[in-house]
Amino acid sequence: MAQAVVPAMQCQVGVRGRSAVPARQPAGRVWGVRRTARAASGFKVLALGPETTGVIQRMQQLLDMDTTPFTDKIIAEYIWVGGSGIDLRSKSRTISKPVEDPSELPKWNYDGSSTGQAPGEDSEVILYPQAIFKDPFRGGNNILVICDTYTPQGEPIPTNKRHMAAQIFSDPKVTAQVPWFGIEQEYTLMQRDVNWPLGWPVGGYPGPQGPYYCAVGSDKSFGRDISDAHYKACLYAGIEISGTNGEVMPGQWEYQVGPSVGIDAGDHIWASRYILERITEQAGVVLTLDPKPIQGDWNGAGCHTNYSTLSMREDGGFDVIKKAILNLSLRHDLHIAAYGEGNERRLTGLHETASISDFSWGVANRGCSIRVGRETEAKGKGYLEDRRPASNMDPYTVTALLAETTILWEPTLEAEALAAKKLALKV
Repeated sequence: MAQAVVPAMQCQVGVRGRSAVPARQPAGRVWGVRRTARAASGFKVLALGPETTGVIQRMQQLLDMDTTPFTDKIIAEYIWVGGSGIDLRSKSRTISKPVEDPSELPKWNYDGSSTGQAPGEDSEVILYPQAIFKDPFRGGNNILVICDTYTPQGEPIPTNKRHMAAQIFSDPKVTAQVPWFGIEQEYTLMQRDVNWPLGWPVGGYPGPQGPYYCAVGSDKSFGRDISDAHYKACLYAGIEISGTNGEVMPGQWEYQVGPSVGIDAGDHIWASRYILERITEQAGVVLTLDPKPIQGDWNGAGCHTNYSTLSMREDGGFDVIKKAILNLSLRHDLHIAAYGEGNERRLTGLHETASISDFSWGVANRGCSIRVGRETEAKGKGYLEDRRPASNMDPYTVTALLAETTILWEPTLEAEALAAKKLALKV
């Protein structure tokens, strides 16, 4: 008989003086995240179990230590995207005093041959600090630093998607349109040792989809504490996280970031992904952004991207949205190629997706490539939702491509007329 695996970590929220030990203690150590009044970040890693000793307690005291009264120095965690385009890397550096802007931070370097980004005989890659967030793990004045990557000669390396995005978002035509993005990041939590979703019976399947979306209950919701810890950590960090919910497939969750303007959208998504990786690391659970982690009658994981320009948000904006949809239809293949690895396993025309090979749009239709909300239709202005990006998409690439296609790129009149007829769009 298949048995459900209980994750090795239980996140517990409590107050000092109350026992954080579960009523039924499983064998071995249980790691928890516990709220404390003293910890600067508000989160505390607590080791529970028969081997808990003063050594563990003293280690926790060091982790919680506020160094502010004793030194002006801070710890900056430099974060960058690795060679696969989806893996995150980071390392720590002492900075002499608190900083408020990335320009105050020094450039740094790393061994690109160890991340698949440079040859061994010329392995140095330079980190350029680009965005700062408060560090929810170390607290105090310590920071997380989102960086992009360059050769020693100052050329962006091929995996540096931020550089090209920054060029597009700095174009005067794009800047004037104040592009807003709201990104819905879906992800799946996996049991570490069996590569199977959290809460699923090992070697078996839970009941069919239906009861799990936005659900409550131990038989329907798996990983809520991780989602909640991530939510609070993002708020602490200054990330523009706007919500979270359990998803259709059990063990799958979503959070939303935005509205963010221009390049900020990519910075905030990468910072939020880093924080989520760190929390799942502490929890002993594996995070995957695979767009279809389980084959069969299960929803995949996307990164739906809500988008609007100033013209779309003003009176008469629905006509601007329709023109944008027309442009997107003519560059469908270009967008699909940039919207994430393995997306063909997700965009099948089933499970709230459109077919990867066909472009479509509709009002309130989640089975289309582009969805327009009922409120946008009623008001005649608003935003569109691009439902094609996969959960592992690069947010710099997707946001920049949306802006380029809808603001900077102009199709020929002939192509525009043919596309408008095919899509039944009057523009």
